[in-house]
Amino acid sequence: MIVDDEILLRTCMQRILESEPDIEVPVACDGRAAPEAIDLHRPDVVLLDLRMPDVDGFAVLDGIGARTAPPAVAVLTTFLADEDIAAALRSGASGFLLKDATPRELADAVRVLASGGTVLSPAAARIVVDGYLGSGQRQDDRDPRLDTLTERERQVLDLLAEGHTNAGIGRRLLMSPSTTKEHVSAILAKLGLTNRVQAAVVAHRAAATHRQDRRRPLALAGTR
Repeated sequence: MIVDDEILLRTCMQRILESEPDIEVPVACDGRAAPEAIDLHRPDVVLLDLRMPDVDGFAVLDGIGARTAPPAVAVLTTFLADEDIAAALRSGASGFLLKDATPRELADAVRVLASGGTVLSPAAARIVVDGYLGSGQRQDDRDPRLDTLTERERQVLDLLAEGHTNAGIGRRLLMSPSTTKEHVSAILAKLGLTNRVQAAVVAHRAAATHRQDRRRPLALAGTR
């Protein structure tokens, strides 16, 4: 499902995606019509514009997040504003794409989202990993929440941070899809997060902290 106030753009995206044999786009609408359309068509994936008159993308995203089984949402926009990325991902978006994406990139992103993965344009990924989803924690501080994870959950988190879907994680760790999904849910609950992108950021920060710790000189006993 495509939610955008620009009729020409959303129609073009709809036709591009429907040219793919495995993708169906039953509706493309603006923000005002989105809640009813989502209830009616129950899409697996929503491509959502943020900047719309009357009902903007953030209002639509909040409504989607309140549903029992919400679809995966990727924000699709022309503007790359740091605060928009942070707000959208905190509200549960599974990705952030710019409207200059190629038709192939757009179709591939939909497939990744439908399979439980996350998608970020390279520029958005840089902003996210640089800390705009932070909890106020210093970059070089170890996150104590990671200590609550089991060894298997840490393995799942590492693969999640590499961009693997649940199916991909299951294949790598020889687990069933349902078991993988349970591990991902447990990770999000233990870390107090709402989506996979936030979990990936935590994992990236942990890796960066580990690299910094290894570069620090060891202190001699009895010295300061």
